[in-house]
Amino acid sequence: MKKLIALCAISALIAYSPVAMAQVTPNKDTAAIAAGAPASAVVSDSSAAELVSDSALADADVEEVVPEEGGGLHKELKVKFIEGSAGFMSLVALALVIGLAFCIERIIYLTLSEINAKRFMEDVGGRVEAGDIEGAKDLCRATRGPVASICYQGLTRISESIDNIERSIVSYGSVQAANLEKGCSWITLFISMAPSLGFLGTVIGMVMAFEQIRLAGDINATIVAAGMKVALLTTIFGIIVALILQIFYNYILSKIEHITSQMEESSITLLDTIMKYKLAGNGQDGEKKA
Repeated sequence: MKKLIALCAISALIAYSPVAMAQVTPNKDTAAIAAGAPASAVVSDSSAAELVSDSALADADVEEVVPEEGGGLHKELKVKFIEGSAGFMSLVALALVIGLAFCIERIIYLTLSEINAKRFMEDVGGRVEAGDIEGAKDLCRATRGPVASICYQGLTRISESIDNIERSIVSYGSVQAANLEKGCSWITLFISMAPSLGFLGTVIGMVMAFEQIRLAGDINATIVAAGMKVALLTTIFGIIVALILQIFYNYILSKIEHITSQMEESSITLLDTIMKYKLAGNGQDGEKKA
């Protein structure tokens, strides 16, 4: 909240600083007259200055327009946000903030869960083929992510039958897949909630417009415009929020699919490695005991 207030304060300072500078800067002619200079001298100086600066007026105008256009976007959004009924627009903004918080949390979690699965499985497979099962387990414990966790679960049951190992890997893989999708339901909630709040503002704005028509006793475009403006602005901002969250949500789904495919490929590779390890004459006692 403190960061949000500070950001709003900085935006307001940037927005109103050019206006304040324009008010503080005095006009040269006014200052000269106030200093007691003759009016004719002031006029001649002004004419000379205009003749000298005629060649640079076009460039100056262009340079003045660019900052106004660049700095006018956040001003326009701020004005439209205020005009769109603070109650409903605040709810839409809250949906955006909370939805982005869930998106950022998922992106960080999924990014930390990604590893180079092929290189990791090569290292694990090399240690298993060399008979260093404990070394392979230590490597899995030292590596983050669901791929390493699944491999560790399979290696802990390497003395059991291959069917038990496979069931263990599949069961734990489903648990890891559920952890990857944790919080995504909240993102979809805010994606659907933002346009709904906008449409609710649209309905309220239409009700306001008809109420103003009833009070005025006449249909006037000026009377109807206020309610219609609130209705349209809330809908626009609600759709914009939904689009932003949808982009992040699709990116999160793509990362989940990538990690899930890594888990499946690594599980197959681990089962093949364990099968070769058993066929080489290792772990037979464990299989007989099972």
